[in-house]
Amino acid sequence: METTSGLLDDVKAVVGSTLQIRDRVTRMDAAAPLLGAVPELDSMAVVSLITALEEHFGFTVSDDEIGAAAFETLGSLARFVEQKLAR
Repeated sequence: METTSGLLDDVKAVVGSTLQIRDRVTRMDAAAPLLGAVPELDSMAVVSLITALEEHFGFTVSDDEIGAAAFETLGSLARFVEQKLAR
């Protein structure tokens, strides 16, 4: 399931802003790895990023919904957001 490019762009903007990596994130595509590849994305940053996504897109994430797989790539994070928006 592919996400729309507009949604991917929105997720990229939130990631770039939250992690303060706007310059790097603009060059990333859906396959760009996040967890383990972006040094700024540590455990505290994951919490901040979830909060930023909740605020930006207007949904809430419960603790049992989130796992490392959602943060594997930019695309997997966008798919997670897309699934949250579909509910």
